[in-house]
Amino acid sequence: MSVEVRIEPGRIARLLRARGGIAYRRISARTERVATIAEREAPGSMGSYISWKVQEGPRGLEGVIVCDHPAVRFVLDGTRPHLIRPRRPKGVLRFEVDGHVVYTRLVRHPGTRPNDFMARALRLGR
Repeated sequence: MSVEVRIEPGRIARLLRARGGIAYRRISARTERVATIAEREAPGSMGSYISWKVQEGPRGLEGVIVCDHPAVRFVLDGTRPHLIRPRRPKGVLRFEVDGHVVYTRLVRHPGTRPNDFMARALRLGR
């Protein structure tokens, strides 16, 4: 008596990549876990701008985490010291310092250190 088993790589690949398949579920769970950590690590309201998805990539399924907050590059990369001026030529800047309203034409911003909360979330989510 003989037994023959045929393995069809195309069918196995389709089975693994199928929505709801084991690989999809594992990647989805891990991506969601890392996105949750990124939401927690993000400063201020930036965490509410984080979303995630699983998509087909060049080497198979991949989890993608996106933060589409307008200032995310400044937080991740940091900023150098810079001057802040009003947008209008004869305008002034208005802000509060120790409960007092202050008006000025120029602010010397000291810059910010990089806060790579996305990479930190990826390390913590492993």
